[in-house]
Amino acid sequence: MSASSNLGNTTGKMDVDEAAIDEGLYSRQLYVLGHEAMKRMAVSNVLIVGLHGLGVEIAKNVVLAGVKSVTVFDPEPVQIQDLSTQFFLREEDVGKSRAEATVPRLAELNAYVPVRNLGGRPGQDITIDLISDFQVVVLCGASYSKQLEINDWTHKNGVHFIAAETRGLFGSVFNDFGPKFTCVDPTGEQPLTGMIVSVEKDKEGLVTCLDETRHGLEDGDFVTFSEVQGMTELNGCEPRKISVKGPYTFTIGDTTNLGDYKAGGIFTQVKMPKIIDFKPLRESRTNPEFFFTDFAKFDRPATLHAGFQALAEFREKNGRFPRPRNGEDAAAIVQIAKQLDADADEKVLTELSYQASGDISPVVAVIGGFVAQEVLKACSAKFHPMIQHMYFDSLESLPDELPSEADCQPLGSRYDGQIAVFGKKFQDKIANHRQFLVGSGAIGCEMLKNWSMLGLATGPNGVIHVTDLDTIEKSNLNRQFLFRAKDLGSFKAEVAAAAVADMNPDLKGKILARQDPVGAYTEDVYSAEFFAGVDGVTNALDNINARLYMDMRCVFYRKPLLESGTLGTKGNTQVIIPDLTESYASSQDPPEKETPSCTVKNFPNAIQHTIEWSRSLFTNLFITPPQSVNSYLSEPNYLESAMKYSGQATEQIGQILSYLVTNKPLTFEECIIWARLQFEEKYNNEIRQLLFSLPKDAVTSTGQPFWSGPKRAPDPLTFNSSDPTHLQFIIAAANLRAFNYGLRGETDPAYFRKVADSVIVPEFTPRSGVKVQINENDPAPQAGGADADDVPDLAAKLPPPSSLAGYRLNPVEFEKDDDTNHHIDFVTAASNLRAMNYNIPVADRHTTKQIAGKIIPAIATTTALVTGLVCLELYKVIDGKRKLESYKNGFVNLALPFFGFSEPIAAAKNKYGTTEWTLWDRFEFKNDPTLKEIVDWFRETHKLDVTMVSQGVSMLWSSFVGKKKSEERLPMKFSKLVETVSKKPIPSHVKHLTVEVMVSDEEGEDVEVPFIVVHI
Repeated sequence: MSASSNLGNTTGKMDVDEAAIDEGLYSRQLYVLGHEAMKRMAVSNVLIVGLHGLGVEIAKNVVLAGVKSVTVFDPEPVQIQDLSTQFFLREEDVGKSRAEATVPRLAELNAYVPVRNLGGRPGQDITIDLISDFQVVVLCGASYSKQLEINDWTHKNGVHFIAAETRGLFGSVFNDFGPKFTCVDPTGEQPLTGMIVSVEKDKEGLVTCLDETRHGLEDGDFVTFSEVQGMTELNGCEPRKISVKGPYTFTIGDTTNLGDYKAGGIFTQVKMPKIIDFKPLRESRTNPEFFFTDFAKFDRPATLHAGFQALAEFREKNGRFPRPRNGEDAAAIVQIAKQLDADADEKVLTELSYQASGDISPVVAVIGGFVAQEVLKACSAKFHPMIQHMYFDSLESLPDELPSEADCQPLGSRYDGQIAVFGKKFQDKIANHRQFLVGSGAIGCEMLKNWSMLGLATGPNGVIHVTDLDTIEKSNLNRQFLFRAKDLGSFKAEVAAAAVADMNPDLKGKILARQDPVGAYTEDVYSAEFFAGVDGVTNALDNINARLYMDMRCVFYRKPLLESGTLGTKGNTQVIIPDLTESYASSQDPPEKETPSCTVKNFPNAIQHTIEWSRSLFTNLFITPPQSVNSYLSEPNYLESAMKYSGQATEQIGQILSYLVTNKPLTFEECIIWARLQFEEKYNNEIRQLLFSLPKDAVTSTGQPFWSGPKRAPDPLTFNSSDPTHLQFIIAAANLRAFNYGLRGETDPAYFRKVADSVIVPEFTPRSGVKVQINENDPAPQAGGADADDVPDLAAKLPPPSSLAGYRLNPVEFEKDDDTNHHIDFVTAASNLRAMNYNIPVADRHTTKQIAGKIIPAIATTTALVTGLVCLELYKVIDGKRKLESYKNGFVNLALPFFGFSEPIAAAKNKYGTTEWTLWDRFEFKNDPTLKEIVDWFRETHKLDVTMVSQGVSMLWSSFVGKKKSEERLPMKFSKLVETVSKKPIPSHVKHLTVEVMVSDEEGEDVEVPFIVVHI
């Protein structure tokens, strides 16, 4: 009987539909996978065989992702070298069964995923009768003969199979998801959509899109249509295969038997399932299909395909792997591999043999993250599986001074797996390295885990500084695996530091946790002395501004910086090395294109526009007015300041009067009445006013219909308390209004219906002469309200602040992750009502939350892989490599899947005279010189005339300041000059000043030179 028969093979539709997903825990991951894929995962049982570092890395990511269950099999006893990569093991576990020691800690990761041990005794191998109850079987480090035996059965019986192993800086993966595997969404990208302006009645049916945006489609894509006038047969048609003719045109096949196209229409890309035929290992090993991880190593997969088979044969023959850097064993591996592939690269095969007994955490993270995503693909049918053999290596990470055989021998230590690859001498360099980790969220947790396995900073001179001002939230638990439910509310850096010190006790006292954010206001904390005490910086940040700041500091202090980021299944890594590469700030993505305000205000045509509008409405109703009231009540000269800006004063003071006096609710029922009137104003009256100013039959100056193309004519909504969206708006708005005034809210829908239906709504009459902003370049019409001359009268109606001593309103602080606070409920209802006005398809709460909350999709698999790539670059930083080609920037997309590596871009060279310089260069002046000494130095040393000197926002001196000022300032010590001009003392922690100068050459031409550092 199967040891796992109680798990059941539950893949029926009923089970998928009923699978429960905790949106709080999986919130970031849901934006990557979607509910349907998550439901399919939630009925999938996964078996992982082999719990060295690779097996547990895969298991960790799969458990976090939320499959139905994970079962493990590894009855072998724990050995000390397992601790090189197996982060769930401790020294006291040596001698226990690997599975027995691992399962309790693995099970802590996700309360929704049972983790079971299949049992077994030492020496026992996995057998066919143990795997029949699983949807996915993963073999880690299994013998080749065992892989063939298990895969023969899985291929015939509809069980998805993955085999993977890591050998030092090498990794291997094989996938077989069986014949006719259906991938329901190969890319995971949002379907493309766009507006069309014509469809030709023709054999090829040419579709032309609105010329504002490219359609983005590719040959072979499928599309369907909606809102087409005239050729109405296209609306909701069966998906049509397209052929791209240009950036704004594509053909859809024969349209001759359809009606005549008149106007309008929207195309929507349709994701079509893809059927993939996998070959079993027995067949594909002689006719392999390779997935390339590095196109600069085009011949590498074929060599490693032979090499890994040679390792398997050597292992079966000798009962062991080749010895570290042993020439005799390497020669045997080369001989076997050459019989399989005469063209195999001997140098690569030799290195594979040298490292075969090694086990290093970064490669485990890369291969483990990749394989875990393949497991999720097998369970969910979401994203394209890898076809079919993958080989990975990072030989560039070896130190320039290669270790000897004697240096790589095991020492009976937890680092033996790494020493087998890099040697004891380099292990000591790792142990005495000093790193600063900025951020301890998803990437930060993975980074610290890898560093603890590496033994980073465990030596007498080593130290790790980690800072993060955030505390742990529930949604963090899905991908920040160092945290547990008991840690909610605690500081991330402290919990993460303690967790990895528990993984590797050698880190105790060597890892220092902080809550100080990085920025200009903490330069007394992260001072010159601090940076002098670290060898490099690793960013684990989630915002551009902090990244740019750290980049600037690393350039200034000339420290290597390792940069990375993830977005769903996509990830990137960048290496910044002093004097070699450009910096992070040297090249940035262009800013996101902003939606014109007139589109959001009057002419939305996509759900993103209505969500943006609803977020503004949230601010304008529940945040800004209460803040203005509180400012009026607490700031003595608030009204005087407001009246200086009379263009805004009428609206601002009128708002205070409304919120503080005329419309101040005393009961919750009054909040419901207010919400009902807000509904009428926003979704009926304002739409009627717009249509009065721009009727549906309005035409442009050229005689074309105004309401056409991207401008969708709206319709007012009539309130209906039985409509769930109408009622949701009232409930959320009334409760948020009550929060502003400290009133107790309600949630009973019947109560809201009763009150809302009883409200007497004033009759609305559109006004003449109301201007509408039609184009972004048109002036925005002023908000209606009192004339500026009426400001004093309005102000006179306000009660004096002294009469309301201590009274304050409660401005709402937008919080997307609290499902009980009505914030996302309001934004969703407000956005969808607006969408109904304009006949735009509405969005569910989940989608609205992502867009309104600007949530970055995230999944643990990508995080693990990207962090592994960063740590492979860290080896190079520790080694101090000085060649640009030694380093690699990376980009991955696990959905496709795709790996891309490139050499970092060299720092751009500038020139003055015959001297070349880069962003890493600077002029340094010691002992607080005078300004005159600096000016004279430039003239005498470089034949350059200084024309301007500035520091921060202060212009200290220029050639046109006049004789008197020059005579005053030139003899001043630089620190005195800065204090005099800025009228502020230099903080005591500041030991140097960064200075910019403008200079000209002997011909009077301006030339660019490096910045100046003045030590004071």
